[in-house]
Amino acid sequence: MKQRLFRSTIKEVASVAGVSTQTVSRVINERPDVSPETRKRVQEVINELGYRPSALARSLIRQRSHTLGVVTAGLRYIGPSRILSGIAAAAEEADYSLLLKELPRFHENDIEPIFQALLSRHVDGIIWAVPEVGENHAWVGESKLHLEIPLVYLTMEPRENISVVSIDNYLGGRMAMSHLLEQGYRRIGHISGPLDWWEARQRMAAWKDALREAGVDVKDTHWVEGNWSSTSGAQSAEKLFEQYKDMDSIFVANDQMALSVIRFACQKGLRIPEDIGIVGFDNITESEFFFPALTTIQQDQYDIAKLAVEEIIKIIEAGWQETEQVDPKTIMLPPSLVVRESSLRGKEGGEFIRKSIS
Repeated sequence: MKQRLFRSTIKEVASVAGVSTQTVSRVINERPDVSPETRKRVQEVINELGYRPSALARSLIRQRSHTLGVVTAGLRYIGPSRILSGIAAAAEEADYSLLLKELPRFHENDIEPIFQALLSRHVDGIIWAVPEVGENHAWVGESKLHLEIPLVYLTMEPRENISVVSIDNYLGGRMAMSHLLEQGYRRIGHISGPLDWWEARQRMAAWKDALREAGVDVKDTHWVEGNWSSTSGAQSAEKLFEQYKDMDSIFVANDQMALSVIRFACQKGLRIPEDIGIVGFDNITESEFFFPALTTIQQDQYDIAKLAVEEIIKIIEAGWQETEQVDPKTIMLPPSLVVRESSLRGKEGGEFIRKSIS
């Protein structure tokens, strides 16, 4: 069959099949009020002509766009980019399209134009995937914000009557610290993320609380603030080693910084984990392939994204079907500890390393 250079129409399908356009529409929408013979004939013509129903036309008829608005920022960072990838995959699986808006900076507070742009394109709901940094979420819950469509937030501090999906960063920090303490480390330093980030503050709070509960003094010289980047990890490590000279381990707030700490420690001639234990956070792909491989906290941004999409679609469907209302809630996903060579002391650690090499 010669390739068609124009879009087939529903009228053309109806003409070739010898039925009305209403019948073609019933077949497309899988309505039961069409005989099997007619359904088969119409479907054959649709396949022959390569007809594709207009998603826009169907949206106008149903007054639904099957489109989710997604607002993000900082896609150069691993976390936000992973989350966006997960949202895209989950939306595709649910047969929803995405309309993406990226804020020029994390601290953007002029959010009304963003919402107006998404609403003007008739999105069915919005996922706010911007990490909580400084006061950039101060507007959340304001009475003047009347969207009339569902809104789900990612990676922010839980609030009442707000739908939030996030990783339990505090629990992840406690897991990292419990592991180091169980390995016999006591003088544990910390390289935090930028402390205007809610996630960084949660991880640092876990570090402080775990040490205090273990009876270890926490001093200002025992920690340094980084900015998530590998460069800041090396710079922070240099400063921390200088001001905390008897430090025996470090809990680093993300893997990018932790991997540069491993390199810096090796350059100083320190043995890992005998002289210095190192634990990161994120479990990025590269963490497994450094030597020694990095112990870290696994947070699955893909699962966060999937849950956010499922939650917002659940709210959307409940609204359209006029079923029982879905109340806003906070979903905090637990992370997990991934143990590798960078923190294992003694016989257990030696056996782990020998198995990794063999």
